[in-house]
Amino acid sequence: QVQLVESGGGLVQAGGSLRLSCAASGRTFSGHTMGWFRQAPGKERDFVAAINWSSGRPYYSDSVKGRFTISRDNAKNTVNLQMNSLKPEDTAVYYCAASIRGPKWGYDYWGQGTQVTVSS
Repeated sequence: QVQLVESGGGLVQAGGSLRLSCAASGRTFSGHTMGWFRQAPGKERDFVAAINWSSGRPYYSDSVKGRFTISRDNAKNTVNLQMNSLKPEDTAVYYCAASIRGPKWGYDYWGQGTQVTVSS
């Protein structure tokens, strides 16, 4: 069983930055995909970013391109999300997820989430 734990959320002013981290235990994720999702109150859970573990190739939703950067630390088995130029609409609970077989088959493990609140 894999456990994912997010950290780094908080309250920031619009235009500010936060760095989220996701620590994984139970196995390594070499060759697989790690992703970040978010869910605002009353809205569906949306894709934010993902990274291929082995290649480091990132993928982003259009809403965060140019502002967010996803990265991984292979040695620590963690994935990070650097969020810059934050907007109030970025306010949501952010979830870390791991896809073992590949994103086309969905994500297999999810963290409990960390709250990000951006004030105007």
